[in-house]
Amino acid sequence: MKSNQRQNLSGWLMTWLTALLLVATSLSSFADDTPNATTAKSAVLRGRASWYGREHQGHRTSNGSRFDRNKYTCAHKTLPFGTRLRVTNPANGKAVVVEVTDRGPYRHQRILDLAEVAARPLDIVRLGAVGVVAEVVPNDTPLGPVDGVVTVPEPESTDIAVTDATPEPPATYVVQAGTFGELRNAEALMAQIKALDAQLPVAVRQDNVNGRPLNRVIVGQRMPRAVADDLWQRLQNRGINGLVRQAENL
Repeated sequence: MKSNQRQNLSGWLMTWLTALLLVATSLSSFADDTPNATTAKSAVLRGRASWYGREHQGHRTSNGSRFDRNKYTCAHKTLPFGTRLRVTNPANGKAVVVEVTDRGPYRHQRILDLAEVAARPLDIVRLGAVGVVAEVVPNDTPLGPVDGVVTVPEPESTDIAVTDATPEPPATYVVQAGTFGELRNAEALMAQIKALDAQLPVAVRQDNVNGRPLNRVIVGQRMPRAVADDLWQRLQNRGINGLVRQAENL
């Protein structure tokens, strides 16, 4: 009788262990099907990218760090902070590796905003926004420009493409005639410009960078590049130095 009980107990234990093994195997298979670092590294994003620079210098980013336009960082709406991307402009074959530290962009369905230093090789600073291909790369990939001409991968069904049904408006420009820490100096330059042409739109834009006030004298209102260049030349001829800036990045 006791022998039969031991056999029944042994059989029950074997059945129980077999069931546990089947559950563990099932869970392991489920985990293998779950997206992980390996599958994430194959992600390819396609869309337009813009940039941000001096006007955001020192501002707090979404991950808590301070924005530095001279570091290879970017903003993306959803990718985890710390994700590294190789961003390529197919038009010139140039690429840079950047790290996601911020959230955005939130207009015109752009996929990325790059820090100024990262945007320059891709010709984004000059054009305002360009079409790019962004590939997730391992987190130990060095940040910065990629040597040589990069060939972008052919589109696949797994690529994420962001498009906009409405055309993106053309870039517009203004002239930044001067930048001052003291508001009264900015107002003095504004008065000087108004004395030259009372019809010319002039305003002082006040910002705060790294806890310090910044007062920019902005001349004109959202002009085509050729018109802004002509205005800049006219001011230069009157002894007022400045530079042409894209209005969308002010």
